[in-house]
Amino acid sequence: MSSLEVISKDNQKIAVKLKGVPLQYANALRRVCLNGVPVFAIDTVDILENSSVLPDEGLAHRLGLIPLKTDLSRFNEPSKCDCKSETGCTNCRVMLVLDSGDSDVTRSILSNELSSEDESVKPVSDKIPIVQLAPGQRIKVECYARLGRGTEHAKWNSANISTIVDTDKEDEKILTVESTGSLNPEQIILAGVDEVSSKLGQFKETIDQIQE
Repeated sequence: MSSLEVISKDNQKIAVKLKGVPLQYANALRRVCLNGVPVFAIDTVDILENSSVLPDEGLAHRLGLIPLKTDLSRFNEPSKCDCKSETGCTNCRVMLVLDSGDSDVTRSILSNELSSEDESVKPVSDKIPIVQLAPGQRIKVECYARLGRGTEHAKWNSANISTIVDTDKEDEKILTVESTGSLNPEQIILAGVDEVSSKLGQFKETIDQIQE
C-alpha cells in the first residue's frame, strides 16, 4: 500500500516520507516538483526608459529572475486559456510596472518598487536588488508575467531543490522540496502528485491507442 506522510515543513521547505512508491514514480515526482509545476515569472518587458548602467537585455533578465507569488486557482497557463491570444488576457497574464522617478542621489532599486495590477502576483520579497542608479539615471518599464514551467526556462522553477534519499527501511524514501517562494511547499507537492498522475494517464492512453 503506497502512502505519503509529511514529516516536517515550514514556509520554505517540506519533507515527506514515501512508502511503497516505486523509484521511477518517486523520481518522476521529484523532477516535477522541481520544474514541472507552473509558477509566474516575468516573460516580456517593455523598456520605456533606461539610463542605468545595465543594458536593456540585462535589465529584462534581472526582472525575469525575480520569483513571483503564484495563485494557481485563479490563473491559466497561456496554452490552456480560453482567450487563445498571443498577448494574453486577465486570466493568463499580469502586468507589473516600475518607474524609479528622478533622484539626485545614488540608490538601489529593489523589488518593492514593482507594482502589480493583481495583488496575488507580486515579488516574494521586497528586498531583491534590480539595479543601482546614479544621480540623474532612471528606469521605467512595463512587465508582463505569465505562468510557465521550469522545463521551458529556469525562471519558472517552482523549487530551489528537490531531492530523494533512502531511509534505513526497505521501500521507504524521503522527498525534500524547498520552494522558491512562489508557492507554499505543500502546494508544490500536491500539484506535483496531480501532474504525475495526469502524465501517467496520458501515457496509458497513448499505449492503448498503439495497441489498438
